[in-house]
Amino acid sequence: MLASKFRYAVRPLAPSAMTTPPKTNGLPFHARIAVTVMFLLNGTVFASWVPHIPAVKARLDINDGQLGLLLLCIAAGSIASLALSGWLVARFGSRRVTVAAAIGLCLMLPVPVVSASTFVVAASLALFGVFNGALDVAMNAQAVEVQRRYGRSIMSAFHGCFSLGGLIGAGLAGLLLKLGVPGLEHASAITAVGLLSAVLAGSWLLPSARSNTAREPVFVRPTGALLPLGVLALCALLIEGAMADWSAVYLADAHGASLDVAATGYAVFSLTMAAGRFGGDRLIDRFGVVSILRTCAVLATAGLLLTVVGGQAAALAGFACIGFGMANIIPLLFTAAGRVPDVEAGRALAAVASAGYFGFLVGPPFIGFVAHALSLPAAFGLMAILCAALALRARLVASLHAS
Repeated sequence: MLASKFRYAVRPLAPSAMTTPPKTNGLPFHARIAVTVMFLLNGTVFASWVPHIPAVKARLDINDGQLGLLLLCIAAGSIASLALSGWLVARFGSRRVTVAAAIGLCLMLPVPVVSASTFVVAASLALFGVFNGALDVAMNAQAVEVQRRYGRSIMSAFHGCFSLGGLIGAGLAGLLLKLGVPGLEHASAITAVGLLSAVLAGSWLLPSARSNTAREPVFVRPTGALLPLGVLALCALLIEGAMADWSAVYLADAHGASLDVAATGYAVFSLTMAAGRFGGDRLIDRFGVVSILRTCAVLATAGLLLTVVGGQAAALAGFACIGFGMANIIPLLFTAAGRVPDVEAGRALAAVASAGYFGFLVGPPFIGFVAHALSLPAAFGLMAILCAALALRARLVASLHAS
């Protein structure tokens, strides 16, 4: 997920919104289904690209550093789309932008999967990032409005569905690759299903009002008490972004896995992350912030180390641990940011989210550069150190939760 994951999902409900009863004409229920479909679609389409990264790397005959530059095209496209997406949502409404961006994302999927031109792959990945960023902004705006009409928090479930979509996309890709289905046929099938889903779900989205949040700044520099939270968010989202783009490559290059086995890495990560997100609130209420944050960080650290020291099976178990471990770290950090004394909650969240989003974007190319200079296992070992830092700062986050 991209910037709007932070800009919208963590925005506290206004008191009036919390007391607004759901509509009785069925529209919010249908809209909730439609937004759920969009989150699933986003996760599925993005994850359907991930298992093809090792094949693209081999076809273009590029090294890890060059692959990092290619993956940077997605980040560049996402950044370029943010300001434009906010304006489009404000001008045309989130409903139209959501449908248009979903269609564009689906149409771009097959291009980098089959192209033999580095330039075409780079350009298509940039456009893939543009549509992915625009969809993220617009569908989260829809999600916020649906949540407002429900009068209770349902945002975590939407984002859990994105992780579920990642499981579906990566798992299905792995199965089809194992059956010998060519990349073009797989990507085209996902595109066709995605286009149909976007059109059908689009008719159930809420009629779009102009967004008041679309004009807010995307990046806000964290300072003062927010700075350590921003650093922690950067570390957490750097790891999450790296898992998306490097899990399949890692299994293929470091452990010699076939493409179908490599695809299961991100599927396992997505499965455990979705499970952790759906059950995270109850665990936090029962065991407390310090215990959960420290346990999550230690689990993710152990998972990263397991991918480095073990074989294929150990690496897959490691990805499962990383998914569980990373699932609730960002929600805990953002909740803490919203409770920093003497700082307006919206600005605090935007500042910490900006740092996290920067980490999410630079994570994949950063891992590529480190892997080229040292090795891919060394890059994963570096991420384990970042996870350990999260565990050491658990009490800082807990103290803000309690304030």
